[in-house]
Amino acid sequence: MKTGDLFDVRGLATIVTGGGSGIGLACAEAMADNGARVTLMDIDAARLDAAVARLRDAGGDVRGAMVDVTDRAGLNRAFDETAAHYGRLDVVFANAGIGGGPGFLALDGARNPAGAIESIAEEFWDRVLAMDLTSVFTTIRAAARHMKSRNAGRIIVTTSISAGKTELHVGTPYVAAKAGSAQLVRQAAHELAGYNILVNAIAPGPVATNISGGRLQDPAVQASFARLFPLHRMGNTDDIQGIALFLASPASRFVTGAQIVVDGGYTLGAAD
Repeated sequence: MKTGDLFDVRGLATIVTGGGSGIGLACAEAMADNGARVTLMDIDAARLDAAVARLRDAGGDVRGAMVDVTDRAGLNRAFDETAAHYGRLDVVFANAGIGGGPGFLALDGARNPAGAIESIAEEFWDRVLAMDLTSVFTTIRAAARHMKSRNAGRIIVTTSISAGKTELHVGTPYVAAKAGSAQLVRQAAHELAGYNILVNAIAPGPVATNISGGRLQDPAVQASFARLFPLHRMGNTDDIQGIALFLASPASRFVTGAQIVVDGGYTLGAAD
C-alpha cells in the first residue's frame, strides 16, 4: 500500500477536545493539514478563536466550539451538533486536561511541602480527576454513541507516561487520573472492538505546553528536564503529530487498546 493511502485522513469528521493550544492543537493541525474536517473544542474562547483562525488561514476545514469538558450535558450537545454538521463522526481526540500541581520533590531533589500528599486539597483532587479522568469517560461515551451506528470510528486519548510509573516532580492527582485513563482506554477498546471502533492512547513525556500555567515553557525548567532525556531535549507539540496521524489513519487499522509512548526516551533514563 502506498504511503498516501496508509495515512489518508481526507474528509474524516474529527473532534479534538482541548484543541485551542498545545497537544490538542498539534493533533488538529496534523488532521486539518491532511484534509480532515476538524472541530476544535476548548473552554478558552480566545485561544479557540486564534487556533481556528490559524488553521483556516492554512487552508483547513475547521470550526470551533466553546465547551467545558466537565459539563457533561454541554459536551454531549457539542458532540451532537458536530455529528449533525458533518453527518457522521469518524475520529475523536480526547485530549483536554489540566496539570496535577507540584510533585513531592522539587527539580533540585529537595522535598517540596506543597506537593506532599497531606497538602493536596480535596477540591483540587476532585478538579483534576474531573478534568483528566471523568471527562475522558464522558468523551469516549459521547463518541461511541455516534460511532456505533456506523460500525466504525477512532478514539484517541491523551494519557501520559505518568499513567504507568510513579512520579517525583508531577502531582499525585495527575498520576492517578492518567493511570485511570489508560485503563479506561483498554476497557473501552475491548468493548468497542465489536463495533470496529478502535480506542488507543498517546502517552507523551514532558512536553512544553500551557499546562500547569506553562511551567514547562520556562527555559530553565526545560534545561533541567533536557538532562534527563537521552535525546537531550524536551518534547514539543510537533513531536506528537506523527503518532496522531498514524492512529487516525488506515495505517493503524489493526491497532486497538494500545498506549503508545512518545517521550524521546525519557522513561529509559538519562544516558550521556
